[in-house]
Amino acid sequence: MTTRRAMIVALMIVSVAMGVLSGPPPAPAQGHENYQIGSEDVLDIAVWNHTSLSRTVPVRPDGKISLPLLNDVQAAGLTPMSLRDILIQRFAEFVPTPEVSVIVKEVRSFKVSIIGEIKTPGRYEFKSRTTVLDALAQAGAFTNFASPSRIYVLRPNGSGIQQIPFNYKRVIATRGGNENFFLEPGDIIVVP
Repeated sequence: MTTRRAMIVALMIVSVAMGVLSGPPPAPAQGHENYQIGSEDVLDIAVWNHTSLSRTVPVRPDGKISLPLLNDVQAAGLTPMSLRDILIQRFAEFVPTPEVSVIVKEVRSFKVSIIGEIKTPGRYEFKSRTTVLDALAQAGAFTNFASPSRIYVLRPNGSGIQQIPFNYKRVIATRGGNENFFLEPGDIIVVP
């Protein structure tokens, strides 16, 4: 009886500890629920029962892909499902009721630059959503002249460049808090 009771208590402690350590799942960043295809990504386009139309294609720097019969099709900025719908409409001119699938085979468009007073500045390619803290960890330690409380992210937007402050010391002190935000492709982290 004592062994059984000890086992139950141990299981309860482990389950509580695992819940505390893992915490709640992170909430998705607003507007990032679906992956958007970017330049240099590699896509598998499959047209059911039409192997001659199926291809593995890279997304060119202009954001387009080239497919038989369709020539150039805009892909960058679309979700795989949105591109699939467009391809179904376009292939319908040549194939009765086409069944198309779009699979992102390789993510190559998520690139972030890190410059300034850090051990290994450069351009980094990520395969999934990445926070500022994750990217800084990739670039190594700060130099002796770094000012971690004055880091900022330069984010290109439609009309110019937005500057977003990132206080490394405060983020570390609060264990991430709400200030450790997700990066977007093309962001530049500046470590003064």
